[in-house]
Amino acid sequence: MTNHTCDVAVIGAGTAGISAERAARKAGATTRLIDPRFDGTMCANRGCMPSKLLLAASHAAHAARDAETFGIRTGPVTIDGPTVMERLRRYRDDFAASTREVFDALPAGTCLKARARFTGPTTLELDSGDTVEARAVVIATGSTPMIPPPLQGLGDLALTNATVFEQKDLPRSLAVIGGGAIGLEMAQGFARLGVEVTLFDMARTLGGARDPEVVTALHTAMAKEMTLHLGVSVEAERQGDAAHLTWTGDSSGSATFDRVLLATGRPPSLEGLNLQATGLACDENGVPAFNPRTLQCGEAPIFIVGDANADRAVLHEASEEGGLAGRNAVAFPAVTAVRRLPPFSITFTDPALVQIGEGPSDDWVCGTSRYEDQGRAKVENRNTGVVRLFATQGEGRLTGVEMFAPGAEHMAHFFMLAILNGMSASALSEVPFYHPTLEEGLSGALGQICSDTPMTTPGRWQTTPPPGG
Repeated sequence: MTNHTCDVAVIGAGTAGISAERAARKAGATTRLIDPRFDGTMCANRGCMPSKLLLAASHAAHAARDAETFGIRTGPVTIDGPTVMERLRRYRDDFAASTREVFDALPAGTCLKARARFTGPTTLELDSGDTVEARAVVIATGSTPMIPPPLQGLGDLALTNATVFEQKDLPRSLAVIGGGAIGLEMAQGFARLGVEVTLFDMARTLGGARDPEVVTALHTAMAKEMTLHLGVSVEAERQGDAAHLTWTGDSSGSATFDRVLLATGRPPSLEGLNLQATGLACDENGVPAFNPRTLQCGEAPIFIVGDANADRAVLHEASEEGGLAGRNAVAFPAVTAVRRLPPFSITFTDPALVQIGEGPSDDWVCGTSRYEDQGRAKVENRNTGVVRLFATQGEGRLTGVEMFAPGAEHMAHFFMLAILNGMSASALSEVPFYHPTLEEGLSGALGQICSDTPMTTPGRWQTTPPPGG
């Protein structure tokens, strides 16, 4: 048994934990990074990257089927499921291996392969028998897929993000439970790969969409590719090698599926940490109360980051939080509060769903651009969706964006920069949009806000696209 002493101990070696350890060490601290596996980040192994590999295959299949629109005949499109999944895992493993190289580069003795539990605010006991004494601790334990009680009897027929990418072949039919970002991406991906997909959700809207026009556009598009049952509760039982689902609510019925993909949320992985030994106040879900601008838990030298704090479960936020917590752990008790970025999410459906900043409100002026008749979108046969911009009354300063439109995942960064810099629709309208691009379609929404905010001076925006665009 070894007693390790350090300035900062980080529990969890995912994106947030790696960032926290790096920031603390860069600030001159001695560190220990504790994890039971050190198998790389959740993003590389079970999240962002394997899901995008599946989506890339699905979009290729969709494009092949759609080629006849352009006068290109390829013949019947067939999907080789085992090859799709083998390629996914091969590239996934490459991405995961690259994240593990981070651990090899750390100073000797930094990584402790074990599970940790608190024995006091800054003391830890490891299941290896070792102990750790630190000046401050960062909790970066990530999250775990949730299997609701009505679905727990399905056994291996119930898939989560931890198991879906290990499937050797594509199922013939798939029920997706949960219409959030992960559920939507996977539902559309599998549907385009020829799987018969049915999506269920207790909510009546998809992807957390807030604006009524975006809600309608998203629902209409997804309903063309899969069966939707929204506003329902689902019960399930295993019947041999199939899952039998029964649903009630806004609609009712029953059906049998080869597999069920659970996208019902990922609660923080805090079980086993013995948080009661820290004296921290926790909410009803067992998450310590913390300051989102400092990541500090109460007044203690304990910080919580990434999926573990259940605040903003996206990779760029986890990385930023890790860096802030690492620096504050070193500086404790002189912690620094930072201005948080506006909420920013992208759901990588086709088209993508983007949400930035504030949602629709009676307090905002709104601008709308529709893409059914947008020039570049029509050229590419991607003419669907809508962009909604929200701005303050009077000065027309941009406060939020919700988009379900082609190219939205790229246009999102333009709008994030604009919101961070407090730009008005009038100032944005001065930015030239090259012709013909998808961005050119934004001129209508910007012009609408300028027209509705008399305190602004309209720029060179156009209310109608140029000829041919």
